[in-house]
Amino acid sequence: MHMDELLRLLKDGNTRTIEQLASELHTTDADIRRQLEFLEHIGAIRKISAQESGCGHCGSCSGGACKGCMPKNAKQNMGDMWEVVSV
Repeated sequence: MHMDELLRLLKDGNTRTIEQLASELHTTDADIRRQLEFLEHIGAIRKISAQESGCGHCGSCSGGACKGCMPKNAKQNMGDMWEVVSV
């Protein structure tokens, strides 16, 4: 699997679990985790925890608690996400 394929999926605006990324890219969960770790290490992506940040869209987020566009307690079950910083 090429990292450019993983980056393409990360940039397309859809959310996926590690398992879904692995399935789409015909590889293992462990391989996806290794590649995400490497891409984060070189600064191509950064991990964003939904638990720690607001949504950034509604302007009502304060201290990580979105009171506007997110349903109540929506972030409790959300995992980490990655944002493409550079390519």
